[in-house]
Amino acid sequence: MRRPAVVAAVSGIVALVVSLTGCSTGERVDLGGGSAGLIAAIAGEPDQLDPHKTSAYFSFEVLENVFDTLVEPDANLEMRPALAESWDVSPDQLLWTFRLRRGVTFHDGSPFTADDVVYSYRRIIDEQLTNADKFSAVTDISARDPVTVMIRVKQPTPNLLTNIGGFKGMAIVNRRNVESGQIATNPIGTGPFAFASQKSGDSITLKANGSYWAGPPKISGVTFRFISEPSTALSALQAGEVDWTDSIPPQRVAQLKDDDSIRLAVTASNDYWYLALNEARKPWNDVRVRQAIAYGIDRDAIIAATTYGTAAANQLAIPEGNPWYTDYHRYRYDTDEAKRLLAQAGVAGGDLDMLVTSEYPETVTAAQVIADNLAPLGITVDIRTVDFATWLDEQNTGNFDMLMMGWLGNIDPDDFYYAQHRTDGTSNAQKFSDPEVDRLLDAGRTETDRAARAEIYRRAATIIADKVSYLYLYNPSVIQAWATNLSGYEARRDAAVRFRTAALGRDDSR
Repeated sequence: MRRPAVVAAVSGIVALVVSLTGCSTGERVDLGGGSAGLIAAIAGEPDQLDPHKTSAYFSFEVLENVFDTLVEPDANLEMRPALAESWDVSPDQLLWTFRLRRGVTFHDGSPFTADDVVYSYRRIIDEQLTNADKFSAVTDISARDPVTVMIRVKQPTPNLLTNIGGFKGMAIVNRRNVESGQIATNPIGTGPFAFASQKSGDSITLKANGSYWAGPPKISGVTFRFISEPSTALSALQAGEVDWTDSIPPQRVAQLKDDDSIRLAVTASNDYWYLALNEARKPWNDVRVRQAIAYGIDRDAIIAATTYGTAAANQLAIPEGNPWYTDYHRYRYDTDEAKRLLAQAGVAGGDLDMLVTSEYPETVTAAQVIADNLAPLGITVDIRTVDFATWLDEQNTGNFDMLMMGWLGNIDPDDFYYAQHRTDGTSNAQKFSDPEVDRLLDAGRTETDRAARAEIYRRAATIIADKVSYLYLYNPSVIQAWATNLSGYEARRDAAVRFRTAALGRDDSR
């Protein structure tokens, strides 16, 4: 997830740590200055604000506005200059040279230099933090001078830009902020907004960075309020108590499309939700049994129950419209085919332990549909609902038959497949192993010809789905809404919440 951003955000992981906290919408905060401050309602409180250590989407909603990366994705998720204004690659594709912007400062006034980039990346690598795998091909990072960073790789790495800039988990941090131990609660970045204050259980406030390298924001700051109940967040938006929210009840989307008092965006995302069967356990180690489950579930019913039809069914990870999309439609809801495969495998029903978490309600809802779907196959689904921390522990120890989760913040095809499906992948909790998939995923990491690389991932994704490493369900939409007097904001496919160009005008209707 992002996800992250990063996936997920995002991203590396994206099973995200969440803390859903109820609160009142509260009063507006006077941030001073001549422009209005924006109030954004998000569904939960960040677990911490260290971009290198958190994996929580709520954290990255805030941190997107506090930190910068060397490069960053534009609206089409193509990588563009950020703290690095340009770069080039050696003819042998093994040395990347980044030229940094001059005159950039951190929020505390200290200058940004190449040493900050080296420190940030070495911290992730040396401490083996969340996104250390993004540097798996990197052999050396050095500062040639205060405005030049050299990154040497052991092999051609076509996704290096995505790895270092895909989400704010790869942010450039301030060494003194880290070493003082304050980064998790009082982060200092180079981004368009600086951290101002936090009220536990209520809100985080940022103030505009008047020295931002891309130009000062048009609003004086942003207050992120934690409103866990979507209907409450929506009511606050409609009442003018908040200006923006991504906490929208999906069952209200159809109705809200005709509501002229707000602006609604339903944007196709690169995120995906999936089921995984534990191949270290019988009978799920038999591909025929996994395929039987793939035929035995009704994706349309799951989408209707979990997203009220706002998501797009997909049997692979990458959505239609993405340049890396592969058209794949092997599975259909077919209980007869599912029964045939089970009989062929010599399996006559049984119990299935399904791990879900109350902190992602869609997993609980989907589990109920899946239990109904699989009952005609003689399979009893025992739904085990736990908090997310326990979910992570159970996933990591392999204590499940099936689980459901999502990956957010994906950009490059490597983000969608490598960690999840390579034999030794860091997120291969289902214990899938296929030599041809391993070979293809390794090849995809070094192939610099885009067409050849696309064919590699088409073949890998097809095998992954054929052998049901993941049983893909759907690509959700990014659903956001904001006040009619908020301009300069754009809902993004990667769900990155950027307020750097947002402006608040007068709204006489309120």
